Amino acid sequence: MFKTIKGKRVALLLASLCVVAVLGAGAVQKRCAAEGGNDYESIELFTDVLAIVKKSYVEEVDTKKLIYGAINGMLASLDPHSSFMPPDMYKEMKIDTKGSFGGLGIEITIKDGLLTVISPIEDTPAFKAGIKAGDQILKIEDRFTKDMTIMDAVKRMRGPKGTKVTLTIMREGFDKPKEFTLVRDTIQVKSVRFKSMDQGYGYIRIAQFQEKTDDDLVKALKALKEENGGDLRGLVLDLRNDPGGLLDQAVKVADHFVEDGLIVYTEGREKESRMQFTARKSGTEPNYPMVVLINSGSASASEIVAGALQDHKRAVVMGTQSFGKGSVQTIIPLSDESGLRLTTARYFTPSGRSIQAKGITPDIVVERAEIQSTEKMEGHIREKDLENHFDSDSKDGSDNKQKGTDKGASAASKVDEQLKSDYQVMRALDLLKGWEILKTISK
Repeated sequence: MFKTIKGKRVALLLASLCVVAVLGAGAVQKRCAAEGGNDYESIELFTDVLAIVKKSYVEEVDTKKLIYGAINGMLASLDPHSSFMPPDMYKEMKIDTKGSFGGLGIEITIKDGLLTVISPIEDTPAFKAGIKAGDQILKIEDRFTKDMTIMDAVKRMRGPKGTKVTLTIMREGFDKPKEFTLVRDTIQVKSVRFKSMDQGYGYIRIAQFQEKTDDDLVKALKALKEENGGDLRGLVLDLRNDPGGLLDQAVKVADHFVEDGLIVYTEGREKESRMQFTARKSGTEPNYPMVVLINSGSASASEIVAGALQDHKRAVVMGTQSFGKGSVQTIIPLSDESGLRLTTARYFTPSGRSIQAKGITPDIVVERAEIQSTEKMEGHIREKDLENHFDSDSKDGSDNKQKGTDKGASAASKVDEQLKSDYQVMRALDLLKGWEILKTISK
């Protein structure tokens, strides 16, 4: 997807939060020429080595392979997110943003020199196998990942549907690395999921920011309102394990809930890398209470949304510390259909916070936990369980049985079973209800 910004074509691509400037090879050459004599001396050194290898290496070598290897090494020396994409990988990267691609469903980065999982994508082989955010991938099949680039790792994990790949994982709490054998599949990422919880309360989950995320969010909000009588009393926006995605979609999502002011801005060395994105009043949602859920798998674009809503005091952020990816990558198409991913800027929340290597700190820290029904816990009985108990004689003539019409009594029955077992979601729902009760009391 391409967008015009200040007269230059800019594409916003992929889960690494890419602001993509399209630069021609000629423009790059002119920039190099302007750098001065020292750079020319370094380039001359490179060409000398290339010529020696071509002439004297024990076996004949492919020049393009040497050039690609040199580019990979150069970019790997910069940071974990700058990389070179050969034509086939560049083409596949552009397909990824449409939400359908082949592989395991893992978003990865390099952290402390180790290939690390940002988050598994929901309903993918990685998610189902139990891969978790923060897992360190030590080996892919028999190949150690030390000094392996992200692009090389991605290439090795992808493959035809139905084929297997074994990952050797080290995780906090493991005594030793553990092997996970996964079966590759076609990854169909559904960007937005939604459900009604209790009467008037909605739940929206964004798994990844793709080309149609904003459109899907609009549909989800409309459906939730229709299901709940036209208005929402509160909303839980779940960004846990959301590795990020398209910058423009993150801005649009935040814009639905922020009436005006800054959403995010970027700063870099070049003018094209310095941008500001602000909210528009039209299309803003009513000011109902909101809770945003995040965790260590929330990265990049999801951190932009959480940070914007937190800074504007539009939502309470709940969960655990987010991943902390606050850099912007520019994708530059090259002359042979390959692509260059280069870190060109950092992004900042409206208050000027950089979350790079820090992450978003929740307003309320809530660790993930498993909810066990008290009905199933041993040693807990109720009056109705006692032999020869008598029923109450209700003064209003009712038999006091649950009929599913009382909003308070039927709360649990209206919440999806999967959500009921999610401790963080239920804590968020409790907070929204408490919020409304406090407003009523204060009147």
